[in-house]
Parts: sequence; structure tokens; C-alpha cells
Amino acid sequence: MPIQPLAPIPELFVSYESAQKLKTEAADLPSWDMTPRQICDLELLMNGGFSPLKGFLTEEDYTSVVETMRLADGTLWPMPITLDVSQNFADGIEPGQDIALRDQEGVILAILSVGDKYTPDKAREAEMVFGADDIAHPAVNYLHNVAGPVYLGGAITGIQPPVHYDFRARRDTPNELRAYFRKLGWRRVVAFQTRNPLHRAHQELTFRAAKEAQANLLIHPVVGMTKPGDIDHFTRVRCYEAVLDQYPSATTTMSLLNLAMRMAGPREAVWHGLIRKNHGCSHFIVGRDHAGPGKNSQGEDFYGPYDAQDLFKEYAEEIGIEMVPFKHMVFVQERAEYQPADEVAEGSTVLNISGTELRRRLAEGLEIPDWFSFPAVVAELRRTRPPRSQQGFTVFFTGLSGSGKSTIANAMMVKLMEMGGRPVTLLDGDVVRKHLSSELGFSKEHRDINIRRIGYVASEITKNGGIAICAPIAPYTATRRSVREMVEAYGAFVEVHVATSIEECERRDRKGLYKLAREGKIKEFTGISDPYEAPEAAELVVDTEGMEVDFCAQQVLLKLESMGLIAG
Repeated sequence: MPIQPLAPIPELFVSYESAQKLKTEAADLPSWDMTPRQICDLELLMNGGFSPLKGFLTEEDYTSVVETMRLADGTLWPMPITLDVSQNFADGIEPGQDIALRDQEGVILAILSVGDKYTPDKAREAEMVFGADDIAHPAVNYLHNVAGPVYLGGAITGIQPPVHYDFRARRDTPNELRAYFRKLGWRRVVAFQTRNPLHRAHQELTFRAAKEAQANLLIHPVVGMTKPGDIDHFTRVRCYEAVLDQYPSATTTMSLLNLAMRMAGPREAVWHGLIRKNHGCSHFIVGRDHAGPGKNSQGEDFYGPYDAQDLFKEYAEEIGIEMVPFKHMVFVQERAEYQPADEVAEGSTVLNISGTELRRRLAEGLEIPDWFSFPAVVAELRRTRPPRSQQGFTVFFTGLSGSGKSTIANAMMVKLMEMGGRPVTLLDGDVVRKHLSSELGFSKEHRDINIRRIGYVASEITKNGGIAICAPIAPYTATRRSVREMVEAYGAFVEVHVATSIEECERRDRKGLYKLAREGKIKEFTGISDPYEAPEAAELVVDTEGMEVDFCAQQVLLKLESMGLIAG
């Protein structure tokens, strides 16, 4: 039975005096402004959460972790912790140099002594770490479409932790938690990992897990980065706080973990175990489909429901932490209580609400029964997620030049304004070019930046309860996906593919652009000299050939109505 030794673990911070001196000296060093994910990783490197790592992985360690789940010296470590940078930045850096790592406001957090610089095989990393090189996986998409092409490895000298202005009293470093457990005499602690609000089934599950392990309970939710589309951490932490008084305060505590999840299923479970060991825990609850990202491109789950538990069992001894397998809890009507699904008597009435069903009920303002969740949690969720017909959303038209996007978008705007109730903004190409992107040309890179700006503005409009209508060409799948992720953090994203054929668009050619493109006077013109990647899973496809504008706009309205975004 594991009992954790709670001596302090090594951190990578230097003393206050040294930090002050290094801050001054760092003014002359090249600086890298870190991404949110890199800041999460850096914080856990510096405070010992990623012990035994001493910095970002060098090529030797990286290759070993990808291929064998071990560092080059044989230590178990399943997740590549890498500092990805742009090609431009990497070109100016050589091994042996020091660089200053700064947060997004430019505050220095650490110094990286660059040990090496290398270009990873990202397809291999995806295959080995996430099980498939499939961009339906959020971390694989991040790897190929967000992360920089070059990795820098080397040791970290920690100057100061990133500043968090939210829920400060709930954030603990591994050593602060270890000190807390020492003080209370907790030698057996079971950690519960979560990135979702807690409902009654979770409470039953954690109670049982703590009882079975004869341990105290640490509720340890992730507030760094989870999966696009997850409920934001502010709402979740308010939900956790609403539930905490349902737990005995003498045997339960909650702490927030600033981790950037990779959703890597089995490998992620082993990684979470090592991180919890560093935080002073002796037991860890591993769930069904632990840290799974959902469906792959074929519509199947990325990982089997118990793959994570199997891999964890294999390495439990080495991780130094005991697994408590997560039982699927269901509500048995006759007994009016939760039971593990495999212990339910035959013929019992089992009640269960899936995550999808819960989201539907929230979206449509339907009842969520008391047996499923706590009234305080439901109230908190309803504050953030009002019924869909009161939420902001974005309608994103994409199609070739001359396909009729702007015309339908204008008609849509007028129809939605006629209904009233929410402000409507049309982000049309020409207006955006004038006010947001006046300095941009029409190269592939500039068109891409333009679409991302439109996406950002649309996401802000959506967040604040308005309706954004966008009508750019948006020819690239990866860019549309990143806009979708920006918007879906706050509300619905409705992609409408205006699938008018290129022959018809060229026949219309009101602005004479196709003619100029055919003559080679316009370079990189979508449909002629540059590809248009048609959406494969747009919410709606319309073809304007031989159709009235009014009819097309009506199709979009009917779609919005069927999605519950406008009242019928």
C-alpha cells in the first residue's frame, strides 16, 4: 500500500537575489515570447510538477520519449515537453546560447540554456504519442498547424512563476501541497483529475474511491488548457466551489492544476500519474476513456475505453502511485442511489444523462433533474450557457469569388435584424479590408491573416451575445478550423458552403477578376492559380445557380431554427 514520502521535491527556481540579478542581465539576451501552452509547461517544469525534467527536452530525450516513453537515461516519462519556435527565431539561435523566456506581456519567467536545436518528425510524434497522425485530434492539429517547426532543448533556470490573478488561494505548487499534507498528517491521498464540472455521479465515485483506498481526497481539476469546446475554467471552478460543501472538509481538499492537457489517452494517464506523484498523492483515479479527445476522422473513438487503465497498470509500480479504476456510475431508480454499472441488479431501472444530452438540455433550457446534478452547479452552468436562442453565434459563409456569399449574407443580416433581439454584425470582405486589414495584400499568407482576424472579431461578437455573419472566400481547411475553434469557445459556429461551380462564378465575374487571373495579371487567385479546399462537413451547403437569393437565405434561417439558435 503506497504511502507518499512528503519531503520537498527539487524546483528549478534560483534564489530571490539571483533572480533579481538575472532579470537585469537578461535584458541583453534574445527573447522568446511564450505561447499559453508553453507557459503552462514552463510553470510545471519550474515548480517540480514535471520532476525529474530539468528543462525542455533535447533531441536525444525527445526521440527516446516519443519511441519508448522513457528519457534517454531510462526514466519513465511519456509526454514530449518541447519548446517549439518559429524558423525565423531558430535561425538566429545556436546551441550554447542563453535565451530569455517571457510571458505574453514580456515579463521574464526563466532563462533557457540552449542545449540543442532540432527539427522534429511531427508525423512520427503524432503516430507514437497520440496513436495516429490524424488532425481530428486537437493535439495533432496543434502539432501540425499551430506549433513552430523547430524545437529548442535545454536546461531551465527559473526566475519567477507566471502570475495568476484568478483563484489564487486555490493554486498550489507540488511543494505547497506536500507541506499541506504533512501538516494535516495525510499520508494517503487519492487524486481526482477532471476537466468537466462535477455532478452527483462524480461525487459518488470520488467518495467510493477515497473509501476503497482508505485515503483522503484531492480534487485536482485542470485549469490550464483542455480541449477546444470545453467549458471555460472560470465557470468550472465556480461549479467545483458550489459542490465542495457536499464533501467532508476534514478529509477533502481542492487545488487547481495549471496543466496544458494533450488529450493523449493512455500516455496522458501515465503522465497525469507522474504529475500527481510529484504533488504528494499516493493514489490516482483513472477513468473510462481517460483524457480521450473524442472521435477520429473515421468517426470512431481514438482510444478504447480501458486502454488508459491497462497502460497505467503496466507502469503503476514505476510511477509509484496506485491506480483506483474509475467505475461507470449510474443512478438506479428503485434504490434512489448511484451504483457502479456492473453491480446493478437485473431488471433495475437505470437512469443516465450523457455529456451530449446534458449540453442539449442546457442549450434548450430543459430541466436537469436533481438526481443528476446539484442545483447550485446547474444554476452556475445556466449562467454561462443560456438557452441557445439567447446565445451569440457566428454564420460563416465560404465559397469561391462570385459564388453569391456576400449577397446571401446581406439578405441574412436584414432578416435577422427584422427579427430583433440580438445585435447583428456583417463582417464582409470589403468592410474588413478597409477597417481591419488595410495594410494586407492578397498573398496566401496575408489572406490567411485576414481570415483569422475576421474569426477573432466574430468570436468576440459571439462571446458577447451577438450574431456575426462572415462572408470571406476562406479557401483553406486549417484556417477555417482555427476560426471554428475560436468561435466555439463561446457559442455556435455555422459553416455555410456556397458551393456554386467555378464555371458559374466565372460566367458572373462582375468585377472582372477571373478574366485578369486567366491572363496571369492576378497571382494566387482562388480557383484558378490557387486551390479552394471545399469543406467536408459544413453545417449547410447551398448552390446559388438558378436560385433566388431569398430562397438561399431562407435555407440558412431554417438551419439556424433547427439548431435552436433562433426561435421558431
